Amino acid sequence: MFNLSDYNYPFDPSLIAQYPVEERDQSGLLVLNRSDGGIEHRRFYNIVEYLRDGDVLVLNNTKVIPSRIVGKREGTGGRVELLLLKKYDDETWEVLSNKKLRAGIKISFSDKWSGEVIGNANANYIVKFHYQSDGAAFLSDIGQMPVPPYIKRKSCEEDKERYQTVYAAEDGAIAAPTAGLHFTEELIGELNAKGVSTVYVTLHVGIGTFKPVKSEYIEHHKMEHERFNVPENVVRQIRQTKKNGGRVIAVGTTSVRALEQAAISGELQHADGDTCLYIYPGFKFKVVDAMITNFHLPKSTLLMLVMAFAGRENILNSYAEAVAKRYRFYSYGDAMLII
Repeated sequence: MFNLSDYNYPFDPSLIAQYPVEERDQSGLLVLNRSDGGIEHRRFYNIVEYLRDGDVLVLNNTKVIPSRIVGKREGTGGRVELLLLKKYDDETWEVLSNKKLRAGIKISFSDKWSGEVIGNANANYIVKFHYQSDGAAFLSDIGQMPVPPYIKRKSCEEDKERYQTVYAAEDGAIAAPTAGLHFTEELIGELNAKGVSTVYVTLHVGIGTFKPVKSEYIEHHKMEHERFNVPENVVRQIRQTKKNGGRVIAVGTTSVRALEQAAISGELQHADGDTCLYIYPGFKFKVVDAMITNFHLPKSTLLMLVMAFAGRENILNSYAEAVAKRYRFYSYGDAMLII
């Protein structure tokens, strides 16, 4: 049994980054050597020095949709905030609501858009939206970027660009794969010029990324299902990289989970479907050799994953130093390279 209290650390909430740094690759970078626990303090653009010719960088190309919408309940005028979780068709979504709702309740979002609650699903609600165009126009018109709850401000125009990786391509996430936010097109080009190849997997980050672990014993926690895809060309590239002695560097815990899910049988293979893979200490990694990640919430599944990869004591020591040196934490915060 693993006690939840073992995955805590002393934290100063003032370190939670409320806005991104001015330039993506100017973020701080803590480099952790997981074999000896050694720590270096750099800037993210220095990551080029740590990757080698023949390595492969695996990026999650999911794209955050503007899935937060705010309206008023017809009749009472009460404020209703919805988070779009799952698209059933162009007019129907499963949503999370900040208020209790029931079938038949209508919500007005603007003079053009409205919705009606038509049922329940997975402790959430099913809402049928009424609008005059397609779903993309609906989201771009009234949708807001769903910045995480620990960012204590309303989403703003800047978030539309900065809470999105520069290589985002596949619509479907309600949260950004934040380790990728530090990359610029120029930095990726510099890595490619050095001989580091880049490949893309997809894992659509869902509401489970913010779901707290409430079980006293972490094994009892259940992960939410998330859509993912590891294409055949990525499998071929990684196999060739391993054969040639190169390393697989996963950008973010989402890329790690996609790759390790695709190798759950023992060998990496093309995979396209849902994953609820839960990685905590004791997990045997089959694909990933190094990882780029941000700093994670205490007692979170993301913290458990990096402890599984780098060792609990290494991570606790690294986080203590990051807190002492006032690194910026969470989605818009600084990064770690675990090698």
